[in-house]
Amino acid sequence: MSLTYTAGSLVAARGREWVVLPESAPDMLVLRPLGGSEDDIAAVFPTFEEVRPAEFAAPSPTDLGDQRAAGLLRTALRIGFRSGAGPFRSLASIAVEPRAYQLVPLLMALRQRTVRLLISDDVGIGKTVEAGLIAKELLAQGEATRLAVLCSPALAEQWQGELREKFGIDAELVLASTVTRLERGLELGQSLFDKHPCTIISTDFIKSTRHREDFVRHCPDLVIVDEAHTCVAADDTAQGGTSSATNQLRYELLRRISAKADRHLLLLTATPHSGKESAFRNLLGLVRPELATLDLESPARRAKLAEHFVARKRADVRDYLTKEDGLADDSLAERTAFPSDRWTKDEPYKLTPAYRALLDDAIAYARDRVTAAGEQGKREARIAWWSVIALLRSMVSSPAAAAQTLKTRSESATARTAQEADALGAPVAADSAENDRLEGMDVAPGAAESEEAGARLLELSQRAAQLVGPSEDAKLKALTRHLKGLIADGYHPIVFCRYIPTAEYLATQLEGKLGKKTKIAAVTGTLSPQQRLERIEQLAAESAEEAGDPAVRRVLIATDCLSEGVNLQHYFDAVVHYDLAWNPTRHDQREGRVDRYGQKRDQVRVITMYGEDNGIDGKVLEVLFKKHRQIKKDLGISVSVPDETASGVTDAVVEWLLLHGRQGSQESLFDLDGHQESFDRIEREWNSAAEREKTSRSKYAQRAIHPEEVAREVAAVRAALGGADEVRGFALEALRDLDALVRTATFSGRDGTGDFTAQLGGAPAGLRDALAATLGGRLIEEDREIPFRTTPAIARGEAALVRTDPAIGAIASYVLDSALDANTPGPRPARRCGVVTTDAVTIRTTLLLVRYRFHLTLPSRTGERQLVAEDARLLAYEGMPSRARWLDDDAAAALLAARATANTHEQLARNQITRSLDGLPDLSAHLTEYGTRLAAELDASHRRVRKANEEIVRGLKVVPQEPADVLGVYVYLPQPASTVSGAEA
Repeated sequence: MSLTYTAGSLVAARGREWVVLPESAPDMLVLRPLGGSEDDIAAVFPTFEEVRPAEFAAPSPTDLGDQRAAGLLRTALRIGFRSGAGPFRSLASIAVEPRAYQLVPLLMALRQRTVRLLISDDVGIGKTVEAGLIAKELLAQGEATRLAVLCSPALAEQWQGELREKFGIDAELVLASTVTRLERGLELGQSLFDKHPCTIISTDFIKSTRHREDFVRHCPDLVIVDEAHTCVAADDTAQGGTSSATNQLRYELLRRISAKADRHLLLLTATPHSGKESAFRNLLGLVRPELATLDLESPARRAKLAEHFVARKRADVRDYLTKEDGLADDSLAERTAFPSDRWTKDEPYKLTPAYRALLDDAIAYARDRVTAAGEQGKREARIAWWSVIALLRSMVSSPAAAAQTLKTRSESATARTAQEADALGAPVAADSAENDRLEGMDVAPGAAESEEAGARLLELSQRAAQLVGPSEDAKLKALTRHLKGLIADGYHPIVFCRYIPTAEYLATQLEGKLGKKTKIAAVTGTLSPQQRLERIEQLAAESAEEAGDPAVRRVLIATDCLSEGVNLQHYFDAVVHYDLAWNPTRHDQREGRVDRYGQKRDQVRVITMYGEDNGIDGKVLEVLFKKHRQIKKDLGISVSVPDETASGVTDAVVEWLLLHGRQGSQESLFDLDGHQESFDRIEREWNSAAEREKTSRSKYAQRAIHPEEVAREVAAVRAALGGADEVRGFALEALRDLDALVRTATFSGRDGTGDFTAQLGGAPAGLRDALAATLGGRLIEEDREIPFRTTPAIARGEAALVRTDPAIGAIASYVLDSALDANTPGPRPARRCGVVTTDAVTIRTTLLLVRYRFHLTLPSRTGERQLVAEDARLLAYEGMPSRARWLDDDAAAALLAARATANTHEQLARNQITRSLDGLPDLSAHLTEYGTRLAAELDASHRRVRKANEEIVRGLKVVPQEPADVLGVYVYLPQPASTVSGAEA
């Protein structure tokens, strides 16, 4: 007759010990190895295999460790936890250590039965991590079963990598380039959204009728929408262009998705309204329909919005959980190392005589063309206008772009109406802040409209082609100088261009001009999004191979296909705007790729190049950029420049240039008669947008979750899982004890902590094999130095000093396994017993490292879930076991810092530890009572986190599994008085 085992009990089978999981049945046990992960779960059939009850063996008094044994074993145990008992089921199993402020959206989500959030944190704060935390938690709790991420196709691979590498979520890409392959694998009548539980979907692809209907019918119960502001249109949009129509299609799709009241929906955007109230209201209506018409002037109504809306800038979270946030002290303070204010400089250049002559002739042609077209009708005038703008922008970009544009037919030339000409010409000639469709926008635009103009343009094209190279292209020559300066100062710059021909021209011209140790690559819209990432990775890998050489640098030449969404802070730390965009928001997007959390540099450098005498750049810089920078300085955040404002300024610049030529370029644009009124209007509109943004940031500040609530949960998480300082100390000590060659740590990082390196040639073979699997076999075989970084921004072959890093996990597993197995060959840093004579105690004190197992019943929307979770605790008592006086948790933890101040005789140590081990039965009642109390605290924690929803916590249970496992016993003896005084007793 087979025994029945309860969830959480220990059994012995197949030569090892296991924990019984709730999915077990009398005839089949579902088991997880003791101390193992979910990946090691196995099914055992008691009818066919021997299964017997097991007890966790007590420590041996002959296997004594030193004063550090308890701390090392405790940390190794906690790093290995992947099933913590706290309210956050996923934090122990993700490969990223979230910042405290990133837990705020998660706490907001767990208080809602159906999660609806608009996350509008500033660029670089980590919205992807915040959304990933929520998604992983909902999936882990069973509150969601399937996930879809809607994003631009250029960001799909990045989302896929983030979810897989940081959160362990494998998602399938659903793009125009993948859907045929995916649909071939479907059964008859099956939807690919049913077959693949987690998908990342292109918003442009899914808005097509056939795929939209399929997606709506089979939409997952959790949807994340990236760059959500591109999926709504303002009600008062006057421009009937492509961008607005596209936004309307996306809005209709999201409106249908959000209509299902029990679907979780996360909307992500750094610009929730861009100054347009109706677009902001439409966005809120997707979160909750009633929010679209909410009176936001009322504090009570704003409190309702605060349950679903979080918007913070860097200054709000740079220093978090401090006394300034209302906390009693700074013990939990977290300082996030965002780069400080950017170092910016505007660098002018002057045209060479030959280039100046070419530009003058081009302006003359443009003036004649606009004048002639204006006499032919409105359609012809608009076609000519966009052709002229394309010509002038390409001309000041590069000889290569100019030559291409002069030979290419204008995009707007095929228009049948003036409105159609605007719709065709604006996207490729202007730099809209609201147009997210960057794909295809970096091609050189056309300027030719008719065959009659062909000969004149061809002559200009031929002249442009003769100006390539630094002798006639002063802009290229100036760029080479600026790049050499950045490289000499140790920077790895990105050079942003407007057009593909310019980027390719620069890559060719710069090759070999920046030093033999500088690696150069170009990324443009000619590459697919995946190929772009691969080229960047290849550039990083090439420079990493020579990382030991301080002269190695990398330079990336890119168009705006990389200006939004792609994270480049790990590889680059400077930005050069080679082509001045006609909207400052585009520059913010470019700089935001490197100026974000995870950037190693404290200060990102930004150089903006502009033509001092080309008649265009100087005025755009004067009017648009200086105003934009002043607003940013005053508010501390960037305010998007309304497209109408930017186009109004640039139209005036072009009109003036055509009227006056370059000769008037030194005059102020505002001095020209006829333009003052329009510029006054532009000034008012921009100031109004800035004021709305300022009011919005204050009015809608995150107040749903008080810092005290975050601090309480952060303290609980750190108590269960440990923090970064503990992990760093553990890795240092363990590697040294395991005979690795550790270079002395330095303390020069921005966070006040230090990196170190280790060579593993002398370490045990088991550890080397484990690290080879995570860091690369060649690195271990050749005994190279492995950098251990305090920052999450790590390269290949490096390890991050966080508990979820695979290399740290491998070290912890080895330390734990060797501590539990006294027969492990080679050094064993942690032991299960120890005796220390120290001045940290005045009476004999014993520290216990105890592992508790809990059987959790967690209610969810899909029914109850049964789980087994673990927790490790330190308990300490004074005196003998039979008359133990128990210390509080803080006093017990403080013993880990106690250091030996006198030697302990070997026989005395053995006698003392034997007495403590023999007395363990006397402590069982207290250990049981402590487990019951801990279960009650965990129950309260689960209820507290979900306090806003009674249905979620109804039926919640946390039951301790007896007996608890005593992993370690450590005796601290008071230092004899004779040793303290130095006199004979």
